[in-house]
Amino acid sequence: MKTSVIESEAGVHAPVQTAEHAATAAAVQEFRQAAHVLQDPASGAMFAALDGADLPAGCVLAGTLPPLYPEWFGGRSFVETHGTRFAYVVGEMARGIGSVPLVIAAARAGVIGFFGAGGLSLARVDAALAEIAQALAGGEPWGCNLIHSPSEPDTEAALVDLLLQRGVRRVCVSAFLALQPTVVHYAFSGLRRAADGTLLRPNHVFAKISRAEVARQFLAPAPPEMLQALVAAGKLTNEEAGLAARLPVAEDITVEADSGGHTDNRPLTALFPLILQLALDEARLHGYERVPRVGASGGLGTPAALAAAFQMGAAYVLTGSINQAALEAGISDAAKAMLVHAGLADCTMAPSADMFEMGVKVQVLRKGMFFPQRATRLYELYQAYNSLEDIPAVEREKLEKETFRRPLSEVWDLCATFFRERDPRELAAAERDAHHRMALVFRWYLGLSSHWPIAGDAERRLDYQIWCGPAMGSFNQWVAGSFLEPAANRSVAQIAWNMLEGAAQLTRAAQLRTAGVPVPAALFEFQPRPLSLG
Repeated sequence: MKTSVIESEAGVHAPVQTAEHAATAAAVQEFRQAAHVLQDPASGAMFAALDGADLPAGCVLAGTLPPLYPEWFGGRSFVETHGTRFAYVVGEMARGIGSVPLVIAAARAGVIGFFGAGGLSLARVDAALAEIAQALAGGEPWGCNLIHSPSEPDTEAALVDLLLQRGVRRVCVSAFLALQPTVVHYAFSGLRRAADGTLLRPNHVFAKISRAEVARQFLAPAPPEMLQALVAAGKLTNEEAGLAARLPVAEDITVEADSGGHTDNRPLTALFPLILQLALDEARLHGYERVPRVGASGGLGTPAALAAAFQMGAAYVLTGSINQAALEAGISDAAKAMLVHAGLADCTMAPSADMFEMGVKVQVLRKGMFFPQRATRLYELYQAYNSLEDIPAVEREKLEKETFRRPLSEVWDLCATFFRERDPRELAAAERDAHHRMALVFRWYLGLSSHWPIAGDAERRLDYQIWCGPAMGSFNQWVAGSFLEPAANRSVAQIAWNMLEGAAQLTRAAQLRTAGVPVPAALFEFQPRPLSLG
């Protein structure tokens, strides 16, 4: 493994007042070198110095810290299993915002990127997977997302078939409220026993969860009845189903805290330890050979947040919102310009398009938008009335003028044309149930609102649905005044490397502080800088 990975073009040094302070600053900032913890016998003061530095006469050696490398963060099992350089994941962003260029750039930067397949046609996903596979033919790790589609189960199943046909070896499943056969089908297809008796698992499920009851379903072996049904349907062989009983459905569990998109807004420090303990408990209960890996996501917008996640025991970290403004992200420059000016409090919850009837919400950018209020009003109307015709005339007129910008009857015609090709069963359900017809019409706006920022539709700028969590605001504040402030410099690689480099410096500072060294507060600050792989 390479270790001297990231070299900066220019260093930033905190102001110091004494030789001891200068030595401590060097020990913090040059974390790839061993550092000694020393004590002045005259004053008793503790300080640090790099290995090989000139030391004051008579100082006492209290301890030594080994070199620290960003590659060493996280679990060894993660980087060994997935063949990646860093225990860092660039999370999927639906509708292709997690784009082909983004996935390729992430892999070449030494991290794992996931393509955002949610909301795209199978044909477009197929073309994207082929392009990524061709570009990363050298074996660099990457993956694709599988977002739960309760209203379109056939589409979800077809995507799994496509992922298996394309040989996609990593899939991030999200928004699942319960384990589904589609996930089990993917997880255990190709499972076999090697000559030495070990189980070879070609497909890896990253399960994004925010509730213990959901996590437990992914941490346990698949239910026998689900495996048997998949065998009966020809989706799994008897051998695959038999071996599956020995393994968890997912060996990578991503704890999703307060994030963009589907989220329960949980604080990471409260949720992560609970899920980490659950993984240990389930491994003991089922006698797994290795404990499932638990990663952290949500609210990770600064090096300090990354360092804290690894300190809690995260096997890997996953960043999401902060990559949406990256150069390679598949969203318009107009939307990126809005994201780079987002503050910590500029997010809110709004009804989701894919789980509208269930009342599920997603976290979105609210600054300068009417979308959150308009989407919320649609759900209030859905709860208050049984059909479009029941909505008061004044309210209907306002919807047609401001939200839909066309008659509701015309919107329904567009919906009917869409579902006639995609899923005629939705039309049949709408004919039987006027309330379902209302939901489809309202989902028309919610669905298109996430397309407009991707396309950069200037006429619908106030209706942009941009999935965003508070990490975006903290990232923007961190990079203010640095080379990463302009959107034009925010490449996936520079974001990842600066986050990791900064986390390493802050970790070294914390190590020295716990060893008794008085570390100046300025050394817990890391200024972004252009970095390159060495």
